[in-house]
Amino acid sequence: MQLSIIKIGGNIIDDEVRLAAFLDNFAAVPGKKILVHGGGKLATKVAEGLGIQQQMVDGRRITDAETLKIVTMVYAGTINKNIVAQLQARGCPAIGLTGADGNAILSHKRTNANIEYGYVGDVDVVNTSLLTSLLLLDKTLIFAPITHDGKGQLLNTNADTIAQELARGLSATFEVSLIYSFEKSGVLLNAEDEASVIGRINPSYYEELKASGAIFAGMIPKLDNAFAALRSGVARVIIGRAEELPQLLTGSSGTTIRHE
Repeated sequence: MQLSIIKIGGNIIDDEVRLAAFLDNFAAVPGKKILVHGGGKLATKVAEGLGIQQQMVDGRRITDAETLKIVTMVYAGTINKNIVAQLQARGCPAIGLTGADGNAILSHKRTNANIEYGYVGDVDVVNTSLLTSLLLLDKTLIFAPITHDGKGQLLNTNADTIAQELARGLSATFEVSLIYSFEKSGVLLNAEDEASVIGRINPSYYEELKASGAIFAGMIPKLDNAFAALRSGVARVIIGRAEELPQLLTGSSGTTIRHE
């Protein structure tokens, strides 16, 4: 049984027109499917409006107690429920979830000797029995990037990682295709040239690209997650442009990440 797990990038979420077009395509995806979303720029905008300074390290948000309140409201509230409502309007039976709902994703607070990330979570366990039950009821799951530690604490968690962990956990039951869809055409040799898409990347080529500095920093976490998913039994991973979702699902667009 096939399952499509699709991560949508923040720049698409920030654009109402592009998001609507993406949701048209997503609603039309056949079979079982899960959408994982981040937060775009809205959380930062809300924080600035409230006078709460935001700090980023290597593209990751430092999540203090006040920032956690904001990202929970924005990610699990405004953005998640807006996507769910839009999918309902398209005839897609969507359910919005965080990791805390039904104990779907259990995490622990990240520890780092050099950086205090605050209330940021790293995933420990995915409740595959719950998610499988919902999928078998033909529900489409929409995940916001908030998890919990099982002790009452919510945690801000990287959406790319959530997508990978869901794919890894559910690959024992489903044939999983993991799609990272965002504003770029795929993994680019030149970040400014959309025509420089790398069609396929295997582990050895990935090491070459990193060593040469050809891959820009923001792409490395996506690729690390992609290879981790493949090593864990995920059938395939594709990275590409959100507007080309139908083509990504067939492997005729974007960058395909391969074992060999």
